Amino acid sequence: IDIMDQGIGRIVQTLKDCDVYDNTIIIFLSDNGGCAEFLREDGGEGDSWCENYATVSSDGTLTKVGNNPKVNPGDRSTFMSYDLPWANASNTPFRLFKSWVHEGGISTPFLIHWPRHIESPGRIHHNPWIMLDIVATIYEAAGVEYPSHHKNQKLPLLEGESFLNVLQNSDDNNILERQSPIFWEHQGNRAVRLGRWKLVNRHGDEWELYNMDDDRTELNNLANEEKDRVKAMIKMWEEWAERCEIESWPLNPIEEGERDWAHYPWLW
Repeated sequence: IDIMDQGIGRIVQTLKDCDVYDNTIIIFLSDNGGCAEFLREDGGEGDSWCENYATVSSDGTLTKVGNNPKVNPGDRSTFMSYDLPWANASNTPFRLFKSWVHEGGISTPFLIHWPRHIESPGRIHHNPWIMLDIVATIYEAAGVEYPSHHKNQKLPLLEGESFLNVLQNSDDNNILERQSPIFWEHQGNRAVRLGRWKLVNRHGDEWELYNMDDDRTELNNLANEEKDRVKAMIKMWEEWAERCEIESWPLNPIEEGERDWAHYPWLW
């Protein structure tokens, strides 16, 4: 983190030296949710995916993958995991973790700095947006039209929605919000958010419905009380999935006697 801070500081100073700091958009956000993945003491067995992280750092130090209890995590020579309990603590009070699409797996704080164009800086905007919206916002801020083709290939339409009006409206008071639904899918976990309503599904379970204004911790499932709303939002998700060519999970058949290990990362 210290090295990251130093690097950001050098970039900011260069922007100031070039007299473009006040007109430069700087965005900072964290990763989405604590990670419940578990690495064994030795990291893996042979060709395990996690051995890909056994890299060499800039000073030549070899990174050792695995949760060796005799080694403190954090040094550049370590690549460890903190497993289910600490992932749960990291995401408190939200449910689940990275890979799932309950709030514990999709929520992140987001900061944006653009002195010359943000009205009433220091405001906190609470309505939800999604990473896809950053692209749409930057296109609008730069006054550039999203291209329809690239090298004679037709490009898919932008799924994101610009939040430039949030930045430029000093009287926002969280009235401004995304007009289109937000959709998620990851390893069979699915969700759609429309205004205060969120429909979410953990792969293999039933759809759940939550009023996010009253229950962002997703504890009071209203699916049985709002069956028409659930049906309508499922239809929205299915139409989006078809448009975006979302593939069914699992991508490959699971062998008899095996688990869908993507949904049990703490047992890896």
